[in-house]
Amino acid sequence: MWKRLRIAVLLLILLFVALNTYFDRVYSTDWNIPLRIAAFPINADGSAVTASYISQQPTDAFQQIETFFDQEGKQYSLQIERPIRLMLAPPLSEAPPELKPGGGALSAILWSLHMRYWAWRAAAPPGPAPDIKLFVLYHDPAISPALPHSLGLQKGLIGVVHVFADAGMKGSNDTVIAHELLHALGATDKYDLASNQPLHPDGFAEPNREPLYPQSWAELMAGRMPISSTEAQTPESLQHVLIGPKTASEIGWKKR
Repeated sequence: MWKRLRIAVLLLILLFVALNTYFDRVYSTDWNIPLRIAAFPINADGSAVTASYISQQPTDAFQQIETFFDQEGKQYSLQIERPIRLMLAPPLSEAPPELKPGGGALSAILWSLHMRYWAWRAAAPPGPAPDIKLFVLYHDPAISPALPHSLGLQKGLIGVVHVFADAGMKGSNDTVIAHELLHALGATDKYDLASNQPLHPDGFAEPNREPLYPQSWAELMAGRMPISSTEAQTPESLQHVLIGPKTASEIGWKKR
């Protein structure tokens, strides 16, 4: 009897999570009103350099990301101004739970549930509750010249983003944040996972360009500008990035 009761409770929890995920997906991509997004800074390495960088961030630290989505939305006939509003949330002292590599499907499911519970507990900034929470982990480049893998979860509307605590890399940081934000909205990667090379045609901002290389722009979900069939460059800022038709369709935007 108790075993059946436990199973019934577990099934109800899973049903609730599934329904919540479905309605989150529908609401977050109908684009009737701007999405409210909270970005929580986290000192990932505990260094004084990172702490200083976080403390000096202005309240409009993510203005360029808002502007980028406004400009790209207009290219797809989006009818609202400022489709996203990205707020700087209070810093967090605790890092999100880590996904253990090679843990298998069950480990990933348990981590996802843990992550969503952890994100739910994070205190949001004053005002209406955010639709999406991004946890931005800053690293001192002198300590961490290479960053851990970032990720965005459509289930739960959460992003875990690793960036550098360096003012000179703010442009590339914004690109990474925007990339993971679109993952949370259902967009897929447009690059080869083995080589990191953008995939043609969906990973190219100018798929019909002649000659095809070098490209002048990067497609956001490809993340890099193809220079040749084997080389690609990381864009310095969102000024060199576009949202392609396939990505736009995945997040509910109309075609050009």
